[in-house]
Amino acid sequence: MAIGAALTAVCSWITVPSAVPFTLQTFAVFLVLGLLGGRRGTVSILLYILLGAVGLPVFSGFRGGLGILLGNTGGYIAGFLLSGLIYRALQRFAAKGVWAEALVLLAGLLACYASGTAWFMAVYTRAQGAVTLGTVLSWCVIPFILPDLAKLALALLLTGRLRPVLHLN
Repeated sequence: MAIGAALTAVCSWITVPSAVPFTLQTFAVFLVLGLLGGRRGTVSILLYILLGAVGLPVFSGFRGGLGILLGNTGGYIAGFLLSGLIYRALQRFAAKGVWAEALVLLAGLLACYASGTAWFMAVYTRAQGAVTLGTVLSWCVIPFILPDLAKLALALLLTGRLRPVLHLN
């Protein structure tokens, strides 16, 4: 679980700056959940968030601290935990196989988008003034859909190859 948190941190440092930075965090979340399963994967994500909350520079741009979690993008970071919880809940009921796992991860990604977008709107509106949902979606979600789907596919591929070798599940 600690290695999963470390992997998420390293993936967060690979960043393309924008209003919401392009990182490999979502890839790490997908991979950690796929390899460790819902319970251990979610604990790994929680550990990553707690490390950042206490100030370790595990978030994008080598940043850490509560200010990041309470800032514009904090809802997306919290959304990673929500993704893990959804993965854990749905994994119990989902059929086995790559397509079922993809749908469960996609449900978690949608929850991450929703929580992050709601948080971004609240924080941005308080600091800068009102902003429409369409504007926030155009900044924070739409540009990320295709890259996130590619990250999901890569994580599924690696999970399928690594799970039998690592004997994790």
